[in-house]
Amino acid sequence: MKKAVIYISVALAIIVVILIGGSFYMLQYSLGPNPARLDADRAYKELFTYYPETVEWMDSLRRINALHDTVLTMPQGYQCHAYYILTGSNRTALVIHGWRDVPIKYFYLARIYERELGYNVIIPDVYAHGKSDGDMIRMGWLDRLDMLRWLETFKTDTMVVHGVSMGGATTMMLSGEKMPSGIKDIRFVDDCGYTSVWDEFAGELKNQFGLPEFPLMHSTSLLCQLLYDWNFDEASSIKQVRKCRYPMLFIHGDSDTFVPTEMVYRLFAAKRGPKELWITKNTDHAHSYKNHRADYIRHLQKFLRPNR
Repeated sequence: MKKAVIYISVALAIIVVILIGGSFYMLQYSLGPNPARLDADRAYKELFTYYPETVEWMDSLRRINALHDTVLTMPQGYQCHAYYILTGSNRTALVIHGWRDVPIKYFYLARIYERELGYNVIIPDVYAHGKSDGDMIRMGWLDRLDMLRWLETFKTDTMVVHGVSMGGATTMMLSGEKMPSGIKDIRFVDDCGYTSVWDEFAGELKNQFGLPEFPLMHSTSLLCQLLYDWNFDEASSIKQVRKCRYPMLFIHGDSDTFVPTEMVYRLFAAKRGPKELWITKNTDHAHSYKNHRADYIRHLQKFLRPNR
């Protein structure tokens, strides 16, 4: 009997150690920043390869010194970097990049808003990305509060928040908050964002490692709460979308497996008030503009039309 107790205790201790180790590994795997976050040359090369229409546009911005950098100190004391383009318009677009990415790769969206739609554009480095402070990614949840600060700093009468992938989730998480006073018209564009961090990580845990949610998702979420003061369950786009009363356009590829297409249908159903849904054909994750350039711009023009 005594030996059995010892064996059981040892086995439980081994399981606990493995679970703790697995939780630390999963947290670092999913939230660790990109080691190449400061490699601007690499980012520009990728931008120009996939979106060659941005080459001439970037050259024109540089000739007139229209692309600027700024740094904003958040209430918690850390600093976040952003690029911005001011056109003198009373309309401003806040563009939010994806997981482990940098704003440079999303200048194709900045081009659409500046050249095609006549907006000012602000594109922040999300916390723990690019030139911003931070050593662990927050998957949009705490970042939504940083985005409120960017909205306040670059506030104009009309604003749109447009995010892709994790940026799409950040956009939706932001949409459930109270917007800064003085903005007369604000709209949101979610391009392939996830329903929640829990759903996204649980799906990848199964797809990449063949593991169920229990117990690793639970222990890793708890570890995230203890170390970084947020957890996977509370980081929910769908809960925030339910609170949003502003117009929202949902865009998602019909062949997306990284953020499964079925997520956007649940998000769309949860959204009350003005909303539109566009499922792009033969499109995987985050490539709706790449595959459907003209239609993408037309959908934005229609969605952002004043007094619609």
